Amino acid sequence: MHIEKTPIEGLLIVVPKRHGDARGWFSEVYSRAAFLSAGIDLDFVQDNHSMSGEIGTLRGLHYQSPPFAQDKLVRCARGVIYDVAVDVRAGSPSYGKWFGVELSAENGLQLLVPVGFLHGFITRSEGAEVQYKVTAPYSAECDGGVAWDDLDIGIDWGNSSPVLSAKDMIAPRFANFQSPFTYGAA
Repeated sequence: MHIEKTPIEGLLIVVPKRHGDARGWFSEVYSRAAFLSAGIDLDFVQDNHSMSGEIGTLRGLHYQSPPFAQDKLVRCARGVIYDVAVDVRAGSPSYGKWFGVELSAENGLQLLVPVGFLHGFITRSEGAEVQYKVTAPYSAECDGGVAWDDLDIGIDWGNSSPVLSAKDMIAPRFANFQSPFTYGAA
């Protein structure tokens, strides 16, 4: 397993090794020992799995505020997605900046999204399945979001009319967002 830094501190790409033969391949997608050796000490408590039927389905930009803030380890188990994280840690030198990466069943890449980031993805294939580990359970009271198309953030999703949930259609603007996260906080 190889860990790559992104331009935003704390946001990491995880590249699991694949071992293949005539039957296909095998990959260890998570190893606590490998994470610890890379200085990443997270206690994942829940695994989530979503399926989006249509190309252009967008889920995000979401977050869970404290005390149920979540680190996420995201991977695409079937199909292709464009995965995005936005730094919303107050005081961060990259506050409001975003990073996106294509995750697919074929490339096996994963994105480690730490607490203090908005997260979302758009599907680039039909029937895309996303699996992600989180460090805190879901809490409706701590659930929040920001508009996916906010011009102050300026994410290029590659799609101007995605399939959205009712919640994502009315998410507030970034200018009205009061971050519950602080840069450098444990």
